[in-house]
Amino acid sequence: MYLESIENINDIKKIDPECYPALAQEIRDFLIQKISVTGGHLGSNLGAVELTMALHLALDLPEDKIVWDVGHQAYTHKILTGRKEGFDTLRQYHGMSGFPKRKESCCDCFDTGHSSTSISAGLGLVMARDHKGEKRTIVSVIGDGSLTGGMAYEALNNASKLETNFIIILNDNNMSISENVGGVSKYLNNIRTAGGYLDLKEGIYNALLGSAKGNHMIRTIRRLKSSLKTLVIPGMFFEDMGITYLGPVDGHDVQAMVNVIHAAQRVEGPVLIHALTKKGKGYAPAEKHPARFHGTEPFDVETGKLLRQKAEPCYTDVFSTVICTLAEKQENLVAITAAMPDGTGLKRFRTQFPDRFYDVGIAEEHAVTFAAGLAAGGMKPVVAVYSSFLQRAYDQILHDVCLQNLPVVFAIDRAGLVGSDGETHQGIFDLSYLSGIPNMHVCAPKNKWELADMLQFAMDFDGPIAIRYPRGTAYAGLEEHREPIVLGKAEWIFRESGVAIFAVGSMVEEAVKIRELLKEQGVNVSLINARFVKPIDEETLLEAAKDHDLIVTLEENVACGGFGEKVLEVANAHGFQNRILPIALPDTYVEHGNVEVLKEHLGVDPEGIHRRIWEALNA
Repeated sequence: MYLESIENINDIKKIDPECYPALAQEIRDFLIQKISVTGGHLGSNLGAVELTMALHLALDLPEDKIVWDVGHQAYTHKILTGRKEGFDTLRQYHGMSGFPKRKESCCDCFDTGHSSTSISAGLGLVMARDHKGEKRTIVSVIGDGSLTGGMAYEALNNASKLETNFIIILNDNNMSISENVGGVSKYLNNIRTAGGYLDLKEGIYNALLGSAKGNHMIRTIRRLKSSLKTLVIPGMFFEDMGITYLGPVDGHDVQAMVNVIHAAQRVEGPVLIHALTKKGKGYAPAEKHPARFHGTEPFDVETGKLLRQKAEPCYTDVFSTVICTLAEKQENLVAITAAMPDGTGLKRFRTQFPDRFYDVGIAEEHAVTFAAGLAAGGMKPVVAVYSSFLQRAYDQILHDVCLQNLPVVFAIDRAGLVGSDGETHQGIFDLSYLSGIPNMHVCAPKNKWELADMLQFAMDFDGPIAIRYPRGTAYAGLEEHREPIVLGKAEWIFRESGVAIFAVGSMVEEAVKIRELLKEQGVNVSLINARFVKPIDEETLLEAAKDHDLIVTLEENVACGGFGEKVLEVANAHGFQNRILPIALPDTYVEHGNVEVLKEHLGVDPEGIHRRIWEALNA
C-alpha cells in the first residue's frame, strides 16, 4: 500500500510518520518475497530497513551522499531510490546488482563490495566537498563486523582531525557474516550495557547543539577527562580520538534515528552514531540463523529451507573434511579464517580443535602476517580465505610470508568465476597476483580427490604454497587418474597427438567435454592436468611440443599474468614452432550473473572453447 507510492528518489518524505512502521513491514515482506526467488543478501537487509528509511528522510538525495560499507545491506536504499522493479533480476546477468553501483543510480555515490572501506571513501568525499565549497552531508554506514578490519581504524584516525561535518553510522548487530569475535565486539557490548549514562550524555549534547555557545561548550567538554565517563565507560574509544559519539540509539526506531541524524548534521567535526539493530529482523528463520541467511540461495518462505538442496559435496566440504583428518595426525596444524568459519569450511575444525582455530575478524592482512608468525614459531598454519579477499593481503603475502620462505598454506576458496556477487567477488586474479611472487608455489586440483592429495602435499611442503579451488560441486570424474603429487609436475590424462590441452584446476572438467567434441570431429587430443601454475612443468611442455601442432591452455583466471602467458614464455625461450592458443578470461572486471551464463558470454564454456580450437585448427 505505502510501498506502491514510492517510485522515485525522496518519495518516502511524502509518507505520514505514523505510517513508518507499516512501510517498514511492507519493505521486509517485499525483500523476503523477492530474495526467496532470486537469492541474495537477506539478513543484513532486514536488519537495516528502519535505519535506511531514516537516512532517506533526514537527507536530501542525491545531493547528500551515503557510502555503504560492503554494500550488501543497501537493498532498502535501492527500493527507496526507485529501483523496486529491478529486484526481479537481482544479481542476474545484465540485471540489478546486489551492491551499490554508480552506473546504476545517481544515489549510489561509491561502488563497494569489500569490507571496512566506507569511512575512507566517505572521508574522501568530505574533503572533496570542502575543497569545492559545497554544503552537502556525507554519511558512511559501517557494520560492527567491518570495524574488525584495520582499514576502518586508519580512516578513523585520519577523520579525527576534521573540523568539518562527517557522519559515521555504526550499524551494530553483533554480527558480520558469522558472529563477531575479539576485543571490538567486547567493547561494543560494554557500550550496549551502559545505556543510562549515554542517554544522559546524548540529552546534554542535544540541548547544547545548534548555538555558538553550545557548540563551544561541546568542544570544551570533549577535551576534558570526564570522571563520570571514566568510571562508567572506561576508554570511550571514539570520544578519546576526538570523534563525537551519539548513542546507542534504537536502529529500528525511525523517528529516533531521524532525530539523531539531524543532531549529527550540526556537529562541526566527525560524529559517530551508534545504532543497535537485529540482523534478520522480521523473519524468524533469518533471526534464528543469521549466518545462514547472510547470503542465501532461493528458499521456501514458509520454512526458510533452500529450494535446491545440495546433492553432492562442494570443494569447501572436501576441504573441511580433509583438514580435520590431517589435524588429527599433525598436532602443529592450525587454521585461520578472517570472519568466515562457515564459508571457508572451518566450522567443523573449530568444533574439533578449538585451541588450534583462530578467527581474526575481517582482517585479511593481519591473518596472513599472523600466520607468518605462527609458521616462524614452528606451527603449520592454513589460511582459509576466498580468492577475492586474499588480494587484500598482497603485501603481507609478499613481504611477511614469501620473503622469509615460511611454510604457510593458503586454501583459496571461490577461485574463478563465482557468479551473482559480481565484479568485487569474482576470484579471477589469484593466479596472476600469486605466481609473480618469489618463493610462492601455486597449484589447483582437477577433482575432489586431488584436492585432498594437494592438501596432504602442502602439509609436508616446507615453503609457501597456495591451493586454489572453485565454488560449487566438487568434480568427481577422472577418479582413476591419481598420480602422486610432485612439485611442479603435470599429469597426463589422455595421451595422443595433434592437439594438446593443458588445463588448470576447474578447467580440467571442461577440457574433458571439449576433448569429446573434438574427437567426434576426428581430431586427436591429449589432455594434460597442469596441476602447478608455479613452478610450471617445462619438461612436460617440451614433451608435448614434439608431437602436437597446437598447444591450448585453459584457465579460469584473467589472461594477464596467468598460466597461458607462462606457457608462451616457455615456448619463446625454447623456440617452439607449435601454435599456442591461450584461453583465459578477458582482462576486465566480470559483472554479476549465473556462472554458466557468464562462461558462455565470455567464450569459456565448452562449446565456445571448442569453437575457438576448431577455428585455430582450420586457420
